[in-house]
Amino acid sequence: MKRLLDYREHAETLAQLLRWTLLVVPVGILGGSASALFLWSLDRVTELRWQHGWLLFLLPVAGVAVGWVYHAVGRSAAGGNNLIIEQIHAPGGGVPTRMAPLILAGTLVTHLFGGSAGREGTAIQMAGSLASAYGRLCRFGAENTRVLLMAGVAAGFGSVFGTPVTGAIFALEVLVIGRMRYDALLPVLVASVVGDVTCSAWGIAHAQYRIAFDATTTAHLHLDAWLVGKVVIAAVAFGLVSRLFSELTHALQATYERFIPLPWLRPAAGGVLVIGLVYLVGTRDYLGLSVTSPDANGISLATAFVPGGVTPWSWWWKVLFTAVTLAAGFKGGEVTPLFFIGAALGHTLGVLLGAPIDLFAAIGFIAVFAGATNTPLACTVMGLELFGAHHAVYFALACFIAYYCSGHSGIYLSQRVGVPKRGGAVPPEMSLRETRDVERR
Repeated sequence: MKRLLDYREHAETLAQLLRWTLLVVPVGILGGSASALFLWSLDRVTELRWQHGWLLFLLPVAGVAVGWVYHAVGRSAAGGNNLIIEQIHAPGGGVPTRMAPLILAGTLVTHLFGGSAGREGTAIQMAGSLASAYGRLCRFGAENTRVLLMAGVAAGFGSVFGTPVTGAIFALEVLVIGRMRYDALLPVLVASVVGDVTCSAWGIAHAQYRIAFDATTTAHLHLDAWLVGKVVIAAVAFGLVSRLFSELTHALQATYERFIPLPWLRPAAGGVLVIGLVYLVGTRDYLGLSVTSPDANGISLATAFVPGGVTPWSWWWKVLFTAVTLAAGFKGGEVTPLFFIGAALGHTLGVLLGAPIDLFAAIGFIAVFAGATNTPLACTVMGLELFGAHHAVYFALACFIAYYCSGHSGIYLSQRVGVPKRGGAVPPEMSLRETRDVERR
């Protein structure tokens, strides 16, 4: 009873929560505003690329320009998302302020000239860089800066996709595989919500997706045994493809480094390969985000939710286009391409398994992302925020199976292994970068 009436303890707890809420509000405003600027600019450069097809042929030149700038002035900023994760684990030199303008310009150049890339990396790096600058300005200590960086990750992710709860969970879950810390739960949630509200206040709207399949028409508890079995089969494929994407990207990056010693020349080779892929496939639908297409009959993330909207191998072509682009050193993120890959693969599997195409596209949308980032809980919540709660069990089942099937792989090599996916397979607390070296032996 005395513990219940310990007013001093409760007052201190509330004061701490209030203090952190006030401290991270500027992080949310900065991150949301940065995302709004980025998304608006991204729409403009995408429209320019659609209007001027010849820009694609300048992709190698644009890549050299981006590569040279990063080589000349980028220094630690070239670490991208991995640098932010490392600084959260072990605060040291911090995240440089120059990361924000560099990643913004680099990503816009990538999309303007036709590179296949995403947007989450840019939003996270901009928000993380601004959060770090804010921490230095206010002279916060290392531990407080760590929380501010997590808040920056949440604000960037939540605002760029319009999924604030997912952004908060992602910021906590992405750091360590199999384990989450809750000491920063409220700050990251506040930052993510403020970031999303700020981005929307600037007039930015996010893509909307709808699943026509109605789970309430199936069996009790919105579950159908046959459909569950099909989801399990598809989830295994989603996990394997997420691993394929991660390992292919890392392998191509190592290949570029082996044969092209000068870092700023590697994007030129990647640009040439992207142009070659366009002529090989015979379409430009896999350039840029691939969220929408200027062609009414084109292939895009939006058309993956309708019958006949993608080809059986659309997912593979997006894997290849994106891996070639990012491994060469072009800037951007991986997550939006992963959405396309998952949705297109889900569409294909839905046809093969005789399952609802739109539902399986939605499941693939989040499950491939879950496997590639090792964040099954965040991706399950993303499914709820984007598609509604009717299909929650299918979302969770697919995300967690894909997570396990992706193994100790991922797009963020600075992630640490808190709980190995296979007992005793790798020592805990190792980074994925170190884990990959151990598993090769």
